[in-house]
Amino acid sequence: MVITAFELLQRLIEMKLDQDQNPVLLYIVHLMVWLNSVLTFLPYYFFTSISRPKDADFGFALDPETRFALPVLGKPEGPYRAVNAEKKLKALLQPGLDTLAKVFENAVRRIPQKDCLGTREVISEEDERQSDGKVFKKVILGEYQWLSFAETLSAASRLGCGLVSLGQKPKHNIAIFCETRAEWMIAALACFIQGFPLVTFYATLGGPAIFHGLNETEVTHIITSRKLLDNKLKAILPKLSKLQCIIVVDNTPTALPDNPSGISIHNMAAVQKLGDKTEISESEQYQPLPSDIAVIMYTSGSTGTPKGALISHTNIIASITGIAERIPNLSEEDSYIGYLPLAHVLELIAELVCLSHGCRIGYSSAQTLTDQSSMIKRGSKGDTSVLQPTLMAAVPEIMDRIYKNVMAKVEATSCVQRILFTLAYNYKLEQLSRGCSTPLCDIFVFKKVRSLLGGRVRMMFSGGAPLSPATERFMNVCFCCSVGQGYGLTETCGAGTVSQVWDYSSGRVGAPLVCCEIMLKDWLEGNYRTTDKPNPRGEILIGGPNVTMGYYKNHSENQTDFFVDKNGQRWFCTGDIGEFHRDGCLKIIDRKKDLVKLQRGEYVSLGKVEAMLKNCAMVDNICAYARSSETYVIAFVVPNEKQLQALADQYGISGSREELCNNDAMAELVLKVIDKAGVAAELVSFEIPGKIYLSPDPWTAETGLVTDAFKLKRKELEAYYRDEIEKLYGGK
Repeated sequence: MVITAFELLQRLIEMKLDQDQNPVLLYIVHLMVWLNSVLTFLPYYFFTSISRPKDADFGFALDPETRFALPVLGKPEGPYRAVNAEKKLKALLQPGLDTLAKVFENAVRRIPQKDCLGTREVISEEDERQSDGKVFKKVILGEYQWLSFAETLSAASRLGCGLVSLGQKPKHNIAIFCETRAEWMIAALACFIQGFPLVTFYATLGGPAIFHGLNETEVTHIITSRKLLDNKLKAILPKLSKLQCIIVVDNTPTALPDNPSGISIHNMAAVQKLGDKTEISESEQYQPLPSDIAVIMYTSGSTGTPKGALISHTNIIASITGIAERIPNLSEEDSYIGYLPLAHVLELIAELVCLSHGCRIGYSSAQTLTDQSSMIKRGSKGDTSVLQPTLMAAVPEIMDRIYKNVMAKVEATSCVQRILFTLAYNYKLEQLSRGCSTPLCDIFVFKKVRSLLGGRVRMMFSGGAPLSPATERFMNVCFCCSVGQGYGLTETCGAGTVSQVWDYSSGRVGAPLVCCEIMLKDWLEGNYRTTDKPNPRGEILIGGPNVTMGYYKNHSENQTDFFVDKNGQRWFCTGDIGEFHRDGCLKIIDRKKDLVKLQRGEYVSLGKVEAMLKNCAMVDNICAYARSSETYVIAFVVPNEKQLQALADQYGISGSREELCNNDAMAELVLKVIDKAGVAAELVSFEIPGKIYLSPDPWTAETGLVTDAFKLKRKELEAYYRDEIEKLYGGK
């Protein structure tokens, strides 16, 4: 009956019948709505296991009086706490589990034989030549090969003992410079067990940044991959006077040509075998304390020289506790796909949340994530298709790409298919706003879109930067899962806020987690005050056991960015501007460092301009720029190739991508498109770029213009486009 209704609807639309004049079509639409209501109500009534407000359980909109968080002192500036942590913040998953070693060992005791860490087998590799002459490596991958929780603990313990035998000492820093993979997590667990502070670096960092971090932390041992050793570390080895030992995670020969430094090199497997022979008595075994530093995490340097955040066991466990509370029914039945940089706090905490609750983690990369990823050979399966994860994290840049790619494919379909998709999309959006689900639309319209990520994702986490409302709505609708948009920083161990799974509002980052509280502070220069109506606004301050211990060897910034209140609680001043809504949810509205005052006195938030304009299909990436001595904003734009070519064809302009980007006429045409997008996004006229430069090359972490989390590096972009800035501002 349901299939017949959809078939009839499609045929009637194909016949272009007017709904107002054809009661049959109207009847079928009502039939679909009625069927959907029945299928929505029954599952929630009988089978729901997600703890939600009662009204939402039965498919109705949330009560407007719902409170996710409250100002515990009744003041508009806060502090605000989650309603279930109003009396006391929560810092532990369970009593007694106060170090990361204890947290993981507890999971091993509960489910020793369950899958823990998985890696896909490489069946074959080949070089594939493209039509433009470029050669890309393509792979065919097999099934995931799994280590159980018990096997993972054994591998980590053996590695830790091996490192001790190689001279690594407790409370002495050890570095990891490696891609996201199972060996990264095994190495981290080894360090947590033995009490080695783990210094982390992004795999895409350049030589100077790596040297700075290794030199500053005075590490004697580093864990890395063969690829990074050959391509990046080798060049700076002569400068690292303290470095004594390199552990390569790959099973490759350890000899390194041209190694006059005398640094010893070992395979991880060899170090583990060494650990088998190393006996550490109970009296000699160091037992980490909750206050010990677990990780020194170097930021990706979006605002200058990377800084090392000092993160204790207590900080990480508090963050795990807070984030896990926002994931309903988190258990060993869940699968998480790990592909973001583990050197980023978002990925590290997400994976530790999963391990603490017995979820398995299958490893991936951006090049093998989906069937359409760049390294996956046509016709073979990407990692999401094989793993079929239920949990996934993504930064907004990745979600924006998915959104634009899917919508571009929808635009390329037939008129009938576009009408059906739009009808289903708008209908589901309306139902979500009422607290209802739409099983018919999910099955017949969005199933194919959802299958791009394996078809089983029930919750996605978004962090690292603001997620645009349009992209958030798209992910909620088309991937049929909740998007837990969150807000946190390296300095707060990734914890701050995460939206509730039943909160489908967009543009907000949710309420404070149970591990922390948030205050607002007046920022008069930007005209933000906690007394503003209808909502208090100001700089966001985060306090709680998740706030890290400061920056490594950086006393001046520790003094300005951190403080301890009269109750002994640590706080971090984020520099971000937020407002609290009536229900206790936070919205990020500005950033102090992104605010520029134009010549005529108008304030422009560069981050806001970029967030709004990135929804434009023409824009793959954008960096807004302004000078206080000028009257208008300019922007550097990485245009979408298909949209750029279509616009050129429309106006009879020919040429390669580089030629089109360097064409002044094309820049004017793209500027008109961006201007319309700015007006549609309700930007004020002075916020919309007056001139743009089209960049023929994308911005990647390898180019040094964005971080691994795809945040813009403004100083680097300004330096890179210095000549273009002068031209756009009339040669001044």
